[in-house]
Amino acid sequence: MKNIQFEDLILFENEDYIIINKPPHFSTLEDRHEAQNILDLAKSYSKEAQVCHRLDKETSGCLAIAKHAEAYRNLAIQFEHREVIKVYHAVVEGLQDFKDTAVDRNLQSSAKGKAKVRVEGKPALTYFSTVKKYQAHTLLACRPVTGRLHQIRVHLSYLNAPIVGDELYGGKHLYLSQLKRKFNLKKGSEELPIMGRVALHAQFLGFIGLSDEEVAVEAPYPKDFAVLIKQLEKTD
Repeated sequence: MKNIQFEDLILFENEDYIIINKPPHFSTLEDRHEAQNILDLAKSYSKEAQVCHRLDKETSGCLAIAKHAEAYRNLAIQFEHREVIKVYHAVVEGLQDFKDTAVDRNLQSSAKGKAKVRVEGKPALTYFSTVKKYQAHTLLACRPVTGRLHQIRVHLSYLNAPIVGDELYGGKHLYLSQLKRKFNLKKGSEELPIMGRVALHAQFLGFIGLSDEEVAVEAPYPKDFAVLIKQLEKTD
């Protein structure tokens, strides 16, 4: 992976917080398989930086970083009280008609890093709303109230609306040949999926700053997510 300049990721900054648009395929915290991670980059930019929450490695979008301990505490309390507003966009399989549809199902994660709906698991609540329907796929807005491992992904799988590319939870990759009738692949070459990851993006983050001001930030789609939407629009 090419080296990333931290400054290029910044969507919002004040004396207390930095909100970045995390690139996909990039770890939030230290990963022994990667030379770079968000926390290291943030610390080289602002010495006392602490990441306030995590995004899965494959997930892109809004990520909050505190510049000092008091800022970190302020946001940690809001996360604990479930006052932080997080909205993710996901492209899912099938035509889904959700209007603030709630999934209130406990989740339990295994040692192997996979989560399942389990009565004995920890409480997990997500709201889903349809943004746009295409021929055989739907763009959804997902609002997790709790922050369990793979929460949105598992809850969508539970609704029989797995995320495109989410093979761990029943989703399939989407290929251009599935959308285009006259699709010709060069002889001897293998077709790659339109998007080589789980189609999930942290689109919005909202919380209250240290001076009681409202911090509300939207993250534009990264290139791969934008391309997927464009192809769905074209064939709609």
